[in-house]
Amino acid sequence: MQTNEIVMPGKVEPSGFEVRVRDLPAPAQGQVTLRMDATGVSFAEQQMRRGKYYDQPAFPFVPGYDVVGTVTAVGPGVDPALVGRRFAAVIKTGGWASHLQLDAADLVPVPDQVSAAAAETVAVNGVTAWQMLHRSARVRRGGTIVVLGANGGVGSTLVQLARHAGMTVIGTASERHHETLRRLGAIPVDYRDPEKMYRQIRELAPDGVDAVFDHVGGPALVDSWALLRRGGTLVSYGTAATKDEEGNAQLPVLKSYGRLLLWNYLPNGKRANFYSFWAGLRFRASFRRRLAADLTQVLKLVAEGVVTPQIAAEFPLADAAAALSLAESRTVSGKVVIVP
Repeated sequence: MQTNEIVMPGKVEPSGFEVRVRDLPAPAQGQVTLRMDATGVSFAEQQMRRGKYYDQPAFPFVPGYDVVGTVTAVGPGVDPALVGRRFAAVIKTGGWASHLQLDAADLVPVPDQVSAAAAETVAVNGVTAWQMLHRSARVRRGGTIVVLGANGGVGSTLVQLARHAGMTVIGTASERHHETLRRLGAIPVDYRDPEKMYRQIRELAPDGVDAVFDHVGGPALVDSWALLRRGGTLVSYGTAATKDEEGNAQLPVLKSYGRLLLWNYLPNGKRANFYSFWAGLRFRASFRRRLAADLTQVLKLVAEGVVTPQIAAEFPLADAAAALSLAESRTVSGKVVIVP
């Protein structure tokens, strides 16, 4: 069997991506061969092509943080009944390919009534949103939260999960996305002028909020922290503010982590967390169980119509460069999906 792959050869513009065709061997012990039905563009790929991802893979490599596909073959030790069934998996790299091999233990079943593109849209984004809301912040029903970049893949999912859990959501986005946020149940605030944005949020929640979900990082983390009421939680899960800066890719994350750690020692009743999707991976079995449980919950809500995946656009695999360019344009609402 052959597979078609999109390769990031180095720090190049999307137009510099390469297409590679190679033979795919039979799956090894504990592995499956997956035919890609949908993959996507995450913020991670935008960082990776600049060499700015915290756990940067070595060039050249095949991007693709998560994937939804159909099992076409199984290796020794894997149940043959998996062949023909559809699964989602979070893999960090390798998804931008027509076929790929991965460990069967990483597969999470996708309900029949959920399309591949919809499942892909909430794979890594859904787990991230679910874990930040219910495991990191633990906001109760009736609480008020702030979601920065609420039009994005994680943000739009987080808005819907929070509304389903009975929370008031203030979401930031450019004005073109405000109607979408209203439809999802959030109160929109324009983020183009950060100083004005934080002032408007304080006017909407003069007593403070229960949680702020901040993917921007940088100096404005101070303003996000200031929005919290006593008992509130700041969840930082990215450093988008520094994605175009040269230098060590890990330094912005370490700076943010150090600042959050210091804030936790202040006697003001607030909490600050740095969310990492891969935290706990060294205990692989428990990590996989938690990921599968959380993604299953999100996919169930999608199947029930409670969560509507926000698909910004779909591109064929051969146009992965155009897909990444659109995602980087910051003009879309939701996630850009790549299909065969």
